[in-house]
Amino acid sequence: MDANRLTDLPVSPAPSTSRAPTPGQAIALIVLYFVLQLAVGSAITLIAGIVGALRDGGGLGAIIPMGRHWLGQSDMTAAAVIVTLLISASVIVHFARRWWPQRWTEGAPPGLGFTSTPHIAFYVAALAAGVMMPIVGGMLTQWLAHGHEVSQDIKQLGANTSLALRLPLALLVISLGPLVEELLFRGVLLSAVARYTGNGTAIVLSALLFACVHLPDLSFLWYALPNLALLGLILGWLRVQSGSIWPAVVAHGMNNLLAVVSWFVISH
Repeated sequence: MDANRLTDLPVSPAPSTSRAPTPGQAIALIVLYFVLQLAVGSAITLIAGIVGALRDGGGLGAIIPMGRHWLGQSDMTAAAVIVTLLISASVIVHFARRWWPQRWTEGAPPGLGFTSTPHIAFYVAALAAGVMMPIVGGMLTQWLAHGHEVSQDIKQLGANTSLALRLPLALLVISLGPLVEELLFRGVLLSAVARYTGNGTAIVLSALLFACVHLPDLSFLWYALPNLALLGLILGWLRVQSGSIWPAVVAHGMNNLLAVVSWFVISH
């Protein structure tokens, strides 16, 4: 493993024939991802409300309340999350491949890291990190929280969902979710920042932003930030040291897998 990768000097912006992401583009793509989730979720709520209002003979004023009522049911919520994630992730991957085609398979920043060349040792490290981080991070969070409960949407999402929807939902949470988030934070953002600051600073900044954007899922509890930032640092280290984004995707997916295991081992 080459420790010098963390202290690479900033490089000049790439020429237009092989353009690389800029920090502004990276932030715009991250914002687009979360706006898409909000927009698709709102559209699903509206459609569900219209269908419910037509079925029950309600007026226009009943559409939004009816939509929220439908989505308040566990299976409807799970189905909405599946559709939202599929659409949002597909759009982000499409734009990233269209904007930076030459950077897609480049390993080192400013490449996006979708290369199949990392050593097997990095996958072993990724699996170990994915298993250990929920334990270490959970202990850190509980220490900072002083006994206060820290709820996570990802753990509650499939708790009361039927098995027919719980399985595909779990599959997306441990595969497509980590893939698109790693593309955004350890692919586009890290590469964009590293062009101007070097890899070490880029890892830190991308980890901090990664932690901050997940605060709404944690009810804005500040003491959950160090856990997420630490996870982001490890994912960034894997990305830079391996020269590929795939070990970070594996570690992120394993971290999520341990969060959704409770969907299947706790009776409801």
